[in-house]
Amino acid sequence: MKSVNKPSLKKSDVSSFLFRLMVYLLLTGLAFVFVYPFISMLVDSFKSYNDISNNTVKWIPHEPTIQNYKLALEALNIWRTGANSIIETAAATAGHIISCSLVAYGFARFRFPLRNALFGIVVLSILIPTQTIIIPSYIIYTNLHMTDSILPMVIPSFFGFGLRGGIFIFIFRQYFLRIPKSIEEAASIEGCGPIKTFFRIVLPTTGATMVVCLLLSVVWHFNDSYEPSIYLTSYSKFMLPQMLSILSDQLSTMQNDVSSGLSALTNTVIYHKGTVMAATTICLIPLFVFYIFMQRKFVEGVERSGLVE
Repeated sequence: MKSVNKPSLKKSDVSSFLFRLMVYLLLTGLAFVFVYPFISMLVDSFKSYNDISNNTVKWIPHEPTIQNYKLALEALNIWRTGANSIIETAAATAGHIISCSLVAYGFARFRFPLRNALFGIVVLSILIPTQTIIIPSYIIYTNLHMTDSILPMVIPSFFGFGLRGGIFIFIFRQYFLRIPKSIEEAASIEGCGPIKTFFRIVLPTTGATMVVCLLLSVVWHFNDSYEPSIYLTSYSKFMLPQMLSILSDQLSTMQNDVSSGLSALTNTVIYHKGTVMAATTICLIPLFVFYIFMQRKFVEGVERSGLVE
């Protein structure tokens, strides 16, 4: 009988397997670094006060409870602050999409004096933290009697600035540079001017790129607590992240104080780390849901906008 030779593993196959194994281990470690805080937050949000106080309780609560979420909803005043956050986020995002795309189109298609210098200033604005210009901005809006409203956070976005407006101008410009000029030339032959060409021909083609800017703007505005804490003073106008910051800062001294608007409960022991984690989870849920629906378009937009080149 003839012996059957068993296939032997080649060195290239072994090297490929080891390389893939190392890549998977590295990705697993990186994924754990990013996912761990969310898992810890979610677990702590279901812990009772006794579980939080017990150092031996780590991942599995001994007394799981949803009371933290009930208290968090009340402490955040979810309906009012949530509505305020949605209104401000929607208005500022609309301003960014309209103004930043228009400014980017001008940089990409038109030649004018100091174009490169002005675009350099736009890019430089990305590096300037909001905290460095907050004092002159506050003085300006105070003189215009616009404080204690969402106007200081919304108006700049309609002028291509606002919260990280320079990034959106850069992303849109990268996309517009790739559009063939023949499309605009054909539109001009049909009698379309620059503005009409932009809104009827060019802007509708920015679907994936617009999704990238839309998602980033929504996340940044919805999560922002710094500017609202500077400009807003009335409790009825507070934003959701702003209330979360107040809840976290005043956790140890929370009392039945109607003026603070944080709670109508008198037992401060009820409020603990689990309550804050439940409030944090509630603030993240809208963003998770929004990202789930926009995930595919977001990935396509990143690939087409030039951010990965």
